[in-house]
Order: sequence, then C-alpha cells, then structure tokens
Amino acid sequence: MAERQVSRTALAFDFGTRRIGVAVGTEMLGTATPLVPLHVRDGIPDWNVVNRLIEEWQPDLFVVGLPLELDGSETLMCSRARKFGKRLYGRYGKPLEMWDERGSTKAAKGLARERGHRGNYRDDGVDGLAAQLILESWFASQRGEGGLVGY
Repeated sequence: MAERQVSRTALAFDFGTRRIGVAVGTEMLGTATPLVPLHVRDGIPDWNVVNRLIEEWQPDLFVVGLPLELDGSETLMCSRARKFGKRLYGRYGKPLEMWDERGSTKAAKGLARERGHRGNYRDDGVDGLAAQLILESWFASQRGEGGLVGY
C-alpha cells in the first residue's frame, strides 16, 4: 500500500512578551518561511492581525514553541506560551501542537549572523527565523527525524 502524502499547512509561533515570531509551512515539503512577527503587549497580540494571518494562510494546525530549560524543566514562559496556544485553539478550533523549542533562538541568531546580522536582536529580532526553525523541527519529527534539542 502506498504511503499517504500529508499536505497540511501549519502556522508556527515563537512566543515572546514583546514579539511573537511567526512562520508558515507545508508538511509535505517540510519547509517553512518566516513571516513578519506579531508585535504584542505583555504577550498579547492584536487578534485582528492574527485573524488576517489565519484568513490568508488557512492553516490546518498551529505549532507553538515551548521554551523549556535545557534539562527539560518548564519555565514561567512555558505557561505563558501554553496560554497563548490555548487562546489560538479556542479562537480558531485548529489542532494545536506545543513543541520543544530548545535551541531555536540560539540557532536563529547563528543563522542570522552568518547572513550578516550585526547582533542588535532587540531592534532587529530573529523571531520569524526562530519560528521557522521550530516548524521545520516539528515537520522533521513527523517524519521520524530529530528535533531542535542540541541543534
């Protein structure tokens, strides 16, 4: 029997209290593209902007990065990221995957430096790139490959 090809579209989010990185990708290709980050106030986005993202990309599911400690323990930001994920699910009714994002920001900063980033991440963040790495890691896990830990 032929293996079923999965073609789900996903939106990924790298949760933060000032910006939330966003990326979109398709499971069949296993790749993602960073989008413009959501500017937030204390972790709360402008839901009208999120609505427009949902309308534009028509995702089948959401992947929200879970900022665990290196030892796998939960941080205060984990509960905030989970709350954001629950709000996404509650508003849009799409499946939600919380995904271990350990290493995503470090990897995103490394890639940005390779591309000429000068290191001012406060004004010129790598949130979208981190969301891209989170989503591509989740896609890899769906194919039975490794994730970001130890990236």
